Amino acid sequence: MEVVDMSIRNLARVGGLLYLADAIVGGFAEYVRTSNTVSGDPAATAANVARHATLFQVAFAADLADLPLYLAVGIILYVVLRPVNQPAALAMLILNAVSIPMQAINMLTHAAALLVATNGSFGVGGPGTVLFLLDMHRIGYLVAQIFFGGYMLPLGYLVYRSGSLPRALGVALAVGGAAYVSGVAVSFAGASLESGLSTYFGLAGGLAEAVFLLWLIAMGVRAQRLTTSSSA
Repeated sequence: MEVVDMSIRNLARVGGLLYLADAIVGGFAEYVRTSNTVSGDPAATAANVARHATLFQVAFAADLADLPLYLAVGIILYVVLRPVNQPAALAMLILNAVSIPMQAINMLTHAAALLVATNGSFGVGGPGTVLFLLDMHRIGYLVAQIFFGGYMLPLGYLVYRSGSLPRALGVALAVGGAAYVSGVAVSFAGASLESGLSTYFGLAGGLAEAVFLLWLIAMGVRAQRLTTSSSA
């Protein structure tokens, strides 16, 4: 039992490390896009993208690396938390996995914005096109957020019921997931499918994920208590 316990604990820590890597590379890519997008100013946005073309290429690569990292986190959490409740763990994994191809396809708008800004590829061009493509990327990201926010709801339930992690973490994850999804609703209800309030919802979700991944890295989980909890 001690060997199994250490194996699951270490696996959880690996999941936490991958979660951290996912947050870093994904956050970097999102920062590059948002910091160079000037709302309502197509000319400034296109100039920023052209000026920082190499940085946009790095951000594109970072976002692509982010996708398998995120899927790996979902698989590891499924393996670790499956003994608590297998249907809930499967629901968590499916919601996690569904968001991956959506985010991957959405990366095409990032690449297109870069190509148009630098050389007017595909016979189109102009600052308005660059800003439009980046706005489409933002909207596509919001659609995917329904699923990568929704996956935190069964994850929160599993953490709460596990007995191997603080129940407060489970509550925080569920609230964070609800905040992510609520942020999508607020954005789509706003003018131009955008709302400043969505930032606060996103911060709530991001904070919950950060606390959870740091706990996994520092403490891991106790497999014996997971088994006991599922048996009960």
